[in-house]
Amino acid sequence: MTIERIKTDILILGSGGAGLFAALHAHVADAALDIIVATKGLLGKCGCTRMVQGGYNVALHPGDSVERHFMDTIEGGKWLPHQELAWTLVTKAIERVTELENEIGCFFDRNPDGTLHGKAFAGQTFDRTVHKGDLTGIEIINRLMEQVWARPGLRRLEEHRAVALIPSRDGASIAGVLLIDIRTGDFRFVEAKAVLLATGGGPTMYRYHTPSGDKSMDGLAMALRAGLPLRDMEMVQFHPTGLYAGPDTRMTGTVLEEGLRGAGGHLLNGAMQRFMGNYDPHLERATRDVVSRAMYAEMRAGRTTPHGGLYIKMAHLGPDNVRRQFKGMVERCADCGFDLAGGLVEVVPTAHYFMGGVVCGVDTSTEIPGLFVAGEDASGMHGANRLGGNGVANSTVFGGIAGDTMPRWIAANPGHRAPDDAALGAEVARALHPFNARGGDLNRLRERLLDTMWNDVGVIRDRAGLERGLSALDEIEAEHNATGVADGNRAFNLTWHDWLNMRSLVETSRVIALAALGRENSRGAHFREDFPDAGDLASSTFTVARQKDERIAVTDEPVQFTIVRPGHSLLSDKTAAE
Repeated sequence: MTIERIKTDILILGSGGAGLFAALHAHVADAALDIIVATKGLLGKCGCTRMVQGGYNVALHPGDSVERHFMDTIEGGKWLPHQELAWTLVTKAIERVTELENEIGCFFDRNPDGTLHGKAFAGQTFDRTVHKGDLTGIEIINRLMEQVWARPGLRRLEEHRAVALIPSRDGASIAGVLLIDIRTGDFRFVEAKAVLLATGGGPTMYRYHTPSGDKSMDGLAMALRAGLPLRDMEMVQFHPTGLYAGPDTRMTGTVLEEGLRGAGGHLLNGAMQRFMGNYDPHLERATRDVVSRAMYAEMRAGRTTPHGGLYIKMAHLGPDNVRRQFKGMVERCADCGFDLAGGLVEVVPTAHYFMGGVVCGVDTSTEIPGLFVAGEDASGMHGANRLGGNGVANSTVFGGIAGDTMPRWIAANPGHRAPDDAALGAEVARALHPFNARGGDLNRLRERLLDTMWNDVGVIRDRAGLERGLSALDEIEAEHNATGVADGNRAFNLTWHDWLNMRSLVETSRVIALAALGRENSRGAHFREDFPDAGDLASSTFTVARQKDERIAVTDEPVQFTIVRPGHSLLSDKTAAE
């Protein structure tokens, strides 16, 4: 098997907010560096950042502060976040929003006095979410894309799928990444001095999910096989308001943003009753995990719409006002036959974001020298629950940090490292495995995975369900490995890539279930019906999963309260000090 080899200084996997910010920052740091951005789709047209509707959390407004944003993040994350990472997120967000406007060219909505408008998002004590209507992600990615295109020194490998992180021959660092050119089916090994893993999350193993189908947790699957520790893998965030347009359309599961509830939208069950008062005093403005569990409980009790979902109602806020504030969502709902401004829209909790990911430092470094991580592939910033509006802030903040860090690392560690050719050959053989097996029904397997994760490893969990889910995942994996691809032509063979997507999803699903089984309490997005208590906050631990010899071990590690401890607030401590 011939493998084309390419050399570069920096290889960035992913073209979302993290990847593109990293590319721009690295280019500014050293314009002589050769930088390649590799992406599974087309640059600027794929990934999750483009899909962001809501906005960007930043403490800019009078009455707000980074301390207040930090406490909202820590308390929203149920005291599980890595506090240094969370502090970096909230402080650097101010710098990054200024950069987005003044250097990248973004336009965000403003108040009549010219200040940036901040809208209400659930789980926060201040309306700090800066936005561009309800299409914030498109604004950010379009401007980042233009900036990257304008710099000839930034090379692109579009429609290239990363399949393996390849270590150096001595095992001491990263040597590069094995990719597949989707258009031709050819393998390419990109030898790089530094690699950024920024492929994004995408929990599309659930029946209802917001990311597009090409998001399949490839980055975390590669990290797992490379032996990297993965933190908080049980923490899958379900967004409460996924559009429910019926079982036979991909529009089902796509998100209707948090701002609807922040603006005063009401959730109703099938009997037209507003039910959130039975679950939380914050009503619809409770955090995403609380609202999703309340909705799931209503659905499980049978108090649903005729199609099995629930309703969101905005008409009481004035149809014209709703059309003005949420133009994008009004139009999308209309495309599916719903009147968001004046009627009812069916919704369902939908897998949205992954708080778990690779363990990393504040400088985005990982356990493998030369490998860095940013965006949804990284973990620790959010703990048990991500606040709406903290996601795109996370990507841009740490993407920029990675771009600043990698040139310095290269200067201190010059030169390429020879790859482990045995590992490279093994990964090529692994990717080609389905061409050596008999054809089968991948779609049926995918449907079984969706049902298994939704029913047994979903919004509400217990030991019996998790064990049942793990057993089903073993069966799905065995059948998947025995299922081949009938068409031997690798060029644009989407069935082959469906097979590879499924492999990544099953591998990460198993880690989610194992971490969930190991956490015998309920925090944020992880809720165990058999262990409903949160446990002692002062002795909080986070899970760490690691694969060795194809076996996954999950351990607990104590949360380090380096800035603030449970029972205290940075706000009150600051006031006392003053």
